[in-house]
Amino acid sequence: MDIDIVLTIERCIHLTFTLCYAYQVFYIFYMLIRGNRPLSLARKQYRYAVIICARNESNVIGHLIDSIHQQDYPQELVDVLVVADNCTDNTADVSREHGAKVFERFNTELVGKGYALDWLFKNLFASGDFDNYDGFFVFDADNLLEPNYITEMNKVFDRGFQAITSYRNTKNYDSNWISAGYSLWFLRESKYLNNARMNLGTSCAISGTGFLLHHDIIKKQGGWNYHLLTEDIEFTTANVIQGERIGYCHTAMFYDEQPITFKQSWVQRLRWSKGFYQVFHKYGFQLLKTIFVKGSFACLDILMSIFPALFLTLLSIVCYIGAAIYGIFAIQSSPMLLDLAMSFFIMVFNVYLFLYLVGLITTITEWNNIHCRNSNKILYTFTFPIFMLTYIPIAIVALFKKVGWQPIQHTIARPDVKK
Repeated sequence: MDIDIVLTIERCIHLTFTLCYAYQVFYIFYMLIRGNRPLSLARKQYRYAVIICARNESNVIGHLIDSIHQQDYPQELVDVLVVADNCTDNTADVSREHGAKVFERFNTELVGKGYALDWLFKNLFASGDFDNYDGFFVFDADNLLEPNYITEMNKVFDRGFQAITSYRNTKNYDSNWISAGYSLWFLRESKYLNNARMNLGTSCAISGTGFLLHHDIIKKQGGWNYHLLTEDIEFTTANVIQGERIGYCHTAMFYDEQPITFKQSWVQRLRWSKGFYQVFHKYGFQLLKTIFVKGSFACLDILMSIFPALFLTLLSIVCYIGAAIYGIFAIQSSPMLLDLAMSFFIMVFNVYLFLYLVGLITTITEWNNIHCRNSNKILYTFTFPIFMLTYIPIAIVALFKKVGWQPIQHTIARPDVKK
């Protein structure tokens, strides 16, 4: 295997990668130039249920419920519904003490937030309470809300969107490089993906927590029918294929807690990677069909989000590994291995540099929203690419390993992250 062949393949992969993701670079420049658009006042204040699916979250759930009750939105228009899902602690009691209506669920076979959400909606259908609400917020128990969160989301809801996501910030950005890596990625997703998508008139993407669903979309679908390991991206993908446009509210900020150990991070991101493969397997053909039949840019955007980046990176690494193995056994292989090593180093450096620039731009523009020592804000722009590159072994393992849902323990109950 000649080194020139390897380099040619690498250039083809690089070109393909550039073609696939050039539009996301455009998103960044677009937001830097155009900025945020002001939101018009809502014509009506709607009635909402705030749903929290919690499993053994007694340490943090009370703070979330308190932050909901401290909203500047009329409290008589907001109910807090907690699904205490397979809890073995006093999550249900703590939730009641803080003023939530609690639904206790025990099912060790159908495990995960998707099943808990669907179970609650079915209960609301049966009781007739579902029609009391215009929309349903969905949060994780570790979240906290800015006081104007519901008021701001109501402005976008009033425009008729069936699903809306929001600005995702972090309680524990400053814990270490792992929590900061997550945080920068979600800040970038909010500012330079969903915000740009919203302004350009394409569909945004639901991301785990901090979103609002319209009464009609849940009723039409008969509940929550998304039970893959990444039910959020499954919901997004299925609805974008149907032509639904998911909205985004850049003025509605909430906080969540990120893992701080690599073991926790590995478990969580392994589930996410496996879930992305599941979504691609289930919806990939429909996405491709909708792209070509209906000319759907939103479907192309989602397709690029769930698979090609990792696939192209893995393909490039496999190419280099194969060439290196060949070089080891080839006659006069030392020059080839040296050239190969240099080429691989340049590839890794380019990836690192690109990710660093993304992290740096996000850090600079979101500086005032990052709750972290200034010195660490700079430091974590250098560790962000390393965090992202650790996705590579995770993605490889996810291809072959059977992965199930596992809870991530939340212990940081810090209502003092407000600006």
